[in-house]
Amino acid sequence: MLTLTENASTVVKSIVDQSGGTEDGGLRISQDAADSPALHVMPTEAPQPGDQVLEDSGARVFLEETAAVTLDDKILDAQVDDNGGVQFTIAVQDA
Repeated sequence: MLTLTENASTVVKSIVDQSGGTEDGGLRISQDAADSPALHVMPTEAPQPGDQVLEDSGARVFLEETAAVTLDDKILDAQVDDNGGVQFTIAVQDA
């Protein structure tokens, strides 16, 4: 299953808080198709039916089914630039 770095957990919580998210809210990651390179990331109030729910250090991430398969063996990291922009990066977990 996808794991989050400490930075990613902090950024996810911050994004959800800034979006006015509820206690059940989180960041949802979806993918149009298994062969699509694009992942969509957006704050949401609750997971959709079929989403995998990942909770890590108070951060909640909802993984749409296709994205969950794609990210199963990955690590999500995040950085915030000087202008407040967020950059997510994905790396392969060590075996």
